[in-house]
Amino acid sequence: MSPWVAAALQILLVFAALALVHVPLGNFMARMYTSDRDNRVERAFYRVLRIDAKADQRWSTYLISVLAFSVVSILLLWALLSLNHVLPFAFDRPAMPAAQGFNTAVSFVTNTNWQSYSGESALGYTVQAIGLTVQNFLSAGVGMAVVVALIRGFTRTKTDRLGNFWVDLTRTAFRLLLPLSFLAALVLVGAGAIQNLNAPVDAITAAGGTQTIPGGLVASQEAIKELGTNGGGYYNANSAHPFENPNAFTNLLEIFLLLVIPFSLPRTFGRMVGNAKQGLVILGVMVFLYLGSLATVLIAENAHPGAGLQVAGAAMEGKETRFGIPASALFAVSTTMTSTGAVDSMHSSFTGFGGGAVLLNMLLGEISPGGTGSGLYGMLILAIVTVFVAGLMVGRTPTYLGKRIGGTQMKFVAGYLLVTPALVLLGTGAALLVPSARDAVLNSGPHALTEIIYAFGSASNNNGSAFAGLGANTNFYNIGLGLCMLVGRLLPIALVLGLAGSLARQGSKPDDVGTLPTYRPQFALMLTAVVILVAGLTYLPALALGPIAEGLA
Repeated sequence: MSPWVAAALQILLVFAALALVHVPLGNFMARMYTSDRDNRVERAFYRVLRIDAKADQRWSTYLISVLAFSVVSILLLWALLSLNHVLPFAFDRPAMPAAQGFNTAVSFVTNTNWQSYSGESALGYTVQAIGLTVQNFLSAGVGMAVVVALIRGFTRTKTDRLGNFWVDLTRTAFRLLLPLSFLAALVLVGAGAIQNLNAPVDAITAAGGTQTIPGGLVASQEAIKELGTNGGGYYNANSAHPFENPNAFTNLLEIFLLLVIPFSLPRTFGRMVGNAKQGLVILGVMVFLYLGSLATVLIAENAHPGAGLQVAGAAMEGKETRFGIPASALFAVSTTMTSTGAVDSMHSSFTGFGGGAVLLNMLLGEISPGGTGSGLYGMLILAIVTVFVAGLMVGRTPTYLGKRIGGTQMKFVAGYLLVTPALVLLGTGAALLVPSARDAVLNSGPHALTEIIYAFGSASNNNGSAFAGLGANTNFYNIGLGLCMLVGRLLPIALVLGLAGSLARQGSKPDDVGTLPTYRPQFALMLTAVVILVAGLTYLPALALGPIAEGLA
């Protein structure tokens, strides 16, 4: 069997599995968020924490809950990182420096999982399990809670209530993420991923050298790392490490895990708004953009215009030789089209056009299918833009799902669309002006610019992957990228919840002959065009100076 036939079968297998679970998982999540019944575990949890599960929060109260929870989580995780050296199972690993600790705490709480450290040498098992793995669950839960609040904004009328953040977060963790992660961890252990508390062991290699064999609670963190679109690896090599990703089967499993919730959420959306076709349109746009990016990266990485690439037969530099180009490209597109950031190959070693494509995936806003929750609410924001533009073109008041899209709604939408580009472009500009930031870049020319844009694009979009040629463990990058992660996560959430509140206060306007049908293929084409235009107009100059120039060279 040729490698490309095998690759096609792998891609079809992943999509077949996603199609198989799309309806049941999407329906389950819709029931989970619309049910008014709590199970025994949840009721006990609410009693211990004195949570009123029946309280219905205004959008501002919902937002305050999100912000308070995030700030407390950052402080607690920062404290754990600072106490790493005195906690059990530290194995003489030091406390994390303050600036790096701030960066790491913000990174995991914002679902970014940017890592300016090597996990196997920097952190003990206690911090990895109690600090990082716990935040993998909670940060994913926050994104899911926010998108559910936005959907309620469309479904509720003449009210200022969006639900209860604490209930949404608890149900996401207990009913969805924990059970699925437990099953995934069992499969990973059975397939060869490690799960132990063994101290690192020094072994003698066949060449007579010494190699340290690490241990750790890897499978349990790996499962939620992918399922929650987090991406932070237990080891520096991330999913290229055989203890995290032992073989071709686990590679496909991890790709499936990081895509399964985001690709099922459009079904949840359709069920909750009472029109499954609305969810299918959103899903169709997501799949189209995803497949377009995958085809681009596959073609770019299989090209071999240089002498070295001609000898290798393709762009094999930085690829995991166990998986080859197709599986590495599939992983790279999946991890940058979601907000995962995990890698099984080094994105910095991709070709100019291949690296530019995975960078563009993040700059699009990671909406195809995006992170857990964040991808869907980003796509719904762009759907509102599409409806608004179409309404202006025909001179009618735009409506989406029975809600009028006016000046108030568009102010929230415009703010949302401007946050990330401002962070990426201003951050990149600052890095080019600061000597210590320029010195941290190990390459030169267009690739150096791409590395900096990639870093700020990854942080501001809460992705977490990186171009390895950037030495990010400096005070400038630890603090600067940490601020980008924090603002890039919390400010868009605030704007999404404000939008949801403004929608929920309206009544419901029935469709008439002047209403744009948002459940037809024409709307899907318009939405696709808006997605491409928004990203293209914003980032094309920067992309032209970076990956496009490198690819043409």
